[in-house]
Amino acid sequence: MSKLIQNFKSGDKSQKELLGGKGANLAEMVQIGLPVPPGFTITTDACRHYLLTGEFPANLVTELFDFLDKLEVETGKKFGDTQNPLLVSVRSGAKFSMPGMMETVLNVGLNDYSVNGLIKVSNNERFAWDSYRRLIQMFGKTVLDIEGEIFADALQAANEKAGVATEVDLTADQLKEVVETFKAIIQKHSGRDFPQDPREQLDLATRAVFDSWNTSRARLYRRRERIADDLGTAVNICSMVFGNLGETSGTGVAFTRDPASGKPGAYGDYLPNAQGEDVVAGIRNTFSLDELNRTDPTSFNELMKIMRKLETHYRDLCDIEFTVEKGKLWMLQTRVGKRTAAAAFR
Repeated sequence: MSKLIQNFKSGDKSQKELLGGKGANLAEMVQIGLPVPPGFTITTDACRHYLLTGEFPANLVTELFDFLDKLEVETGKKFGDTQNPLLVSVRSGAKFSMPGMMETVLNVGLNDYSVNGLIKVSNNERFAWDSYRRLIQMFGKTVLDIEGEIFADALQAANEKAGVATEVDLTADQLKEVVETFKAIIQKHSGRDFPQDPREQLDLATRAVFDSWNTSRARLYRRRERIADDLGTAVNICSMVFGNLGETSGTGVAFTRDPASGKPGAYGDYLPNAQGEDVVAGIRNTFSLDELNRTDPTSFNELMKIMRKLETHYRDLCDIEFTVEKGKLWMLQTRVGKRTAAAAFR
């Protein structure tokens, strides 16, 4: 078994040292039969080699694209395809949770050509251009180190020009204009074009997540939490599922019970027709999980069963992230959640 990359199907929660907390728990959820989007983890061994040498391990790129080929077979999609494109998320995940400290890039695999494939398979032009806009914005900020405010200001200008409050109300044609504006920002501030080769996008996004281990905020966080600097982070490459595909889709975060009191129930936030970053960005007001129960009781009931299963399996309160894509529930993350002493006792 490779020490550089491991499929979600091959791991378990005991491998946090190698797979990071997120990767180990994704693998564990696969082991107990929960719906997790297919994917694989680039291990902390690979990260430590990169941090020491500034280069990927010798076989990493070859293995990465071997695993990507297998992911294409598993999902029935092709990376960068103009008919049915495979898109992936690139997420960090260290042994110990470091929320918000390291980087994520979503929708990797979109370009000027595959966006047309996404329009075809989703039958939703606005969604496809919004997904492309999100990728370029994240990629510019995370991978190319362009100030996030530059993209935010350009987006706000587009909102004002269109006479809308937020980008949620922009049309497909208006979002297409935003994409061109964002590509021009990348050219101006990085001196290069936004990469159209999906494999180059994946390579650069992986390097950016490795590099985010040593950002000043991550180092300060580790010092405060007494986390060793030499652990490194894993990188989780996961096939994208979309919570922004209309009103039968959405995304949320939840606890398996009240973290303050330990009382059983549904505790969390849900946002219909949104991706995960929208929940934490604060640009839209979230709803309680009751909203999911109202609009999609089938997914809500499945989520409640999964939460009970996770709590029984981990023997503790669990903190989860999930997405509903056109009525299909997917689990994106779980970990043992922080709770009060009273909740722990209960």
